[in-house]
Amino acid sequence: MKTGFFGIVGILVVVVLIAAVSSAFVVSPTTQALVLQFGQVRRAVVTPGLYFKVPFIQNVEYLDKRILDIDLEPQELIASDKKRLVVDAFARYKIVDPVQFYQGVRTVQGGNLRLNTFVSSAVRAVLADASFFAVVRDDRAGLMEKIKAQVDLEAKGIGVDVIDVKIRRADLPQKNSEAVFQRMQTERQREATELRAKGSEESQRIKARADADKEILLAEASRDAERVRGSGDADRIKIFAEAYNRDPEFFQFYRSMQAYETSMKGSDTRLLMSPQSSAFLRFLTDSKGGAVITPKTAAPTLPPTAGPPAVVLAPAP
Repeated sequence: MKTGFFGIVGILVVVVLIAAVSSAFVVSPTTQALVLQFGQVRRAVVTPGLYFKVPFIQNVEYLDKRILDIDLEPQELIASDKKRLVVDAFARYKIVDPVQFYQGVRTVQGGNLRLNTFVSSAVRAVLADASFFAVVRDDRAGLMEKIKAQVDLEAKGIGVDVIDVKIRRADLPQKNSEAVFQRMQTERQREATELRAKGSEESQRIKARADADKEILLAEASRDAERVRGSGDADRIKIFAEAYNRDPEFFQFYRSMQAYETSMKGSDTRLLMSPQSSAFLRFLTDSKGGAVITPKTAAPTLPPTAGPPAVVLAPAP
């Protein structure tokens, strides 16, 4: 009898322990709990701590108390100016009424699906009334505020507070972007061609101006050189004339010696003439040239390079 009594007591103790363990639940700082009885919400627990429920009859559902986010699939829409846009957006929200949230969507996954619908609808509705430039440049922040307000109004019905809605990217569709890029590339190529043409024209103009300046400089330099050369020739003739007037006999002798040297430089030429019959060779037989020169006669005007009288040259045998 005692053995059966202790066995029953042991069973009762185990049942009590199991009931005590199953009746206790813990709510962490990042979660909030709903105590359910046969699928109906009996109470909500939003403060962290240890709590109890009726074992085997009530159960607990946990919901996240932190800020959650959803990412929308990129969607294509048409702006008010009939331009197509691909919009990529996301939203952040927080469950503020767990009872209403559970009754409306049950789980966080269900809430994400419902909010995804709300955000997509608001994005299409707001951006359809805006222009392309307002979306991508001029009023993007204002449009996001309008979308957030509309989504927040609809999300109140499921116990959610929308923290933020942002447009991550708003671009032209891929084909449109390629067409715009191609047009921009063509425009830049046209501008580059025009700039090259203008540069080539300016280059030719500069080269032509430089060539003209060069010709002018060369002409002026040649003119100045001729003038200097003429002045030098005049001074040379004047010096020769003065020298001739000082000693005409020596001048004739010197000029004849130069003529002999010039005419007899060749190694393959022979000179056939008689010193007695040729005036050119007169200084070879007479130191005075066989002529009487009147002093202080007018100076000859022949240039210093004037050659001697013509001579008969015979090729070497």
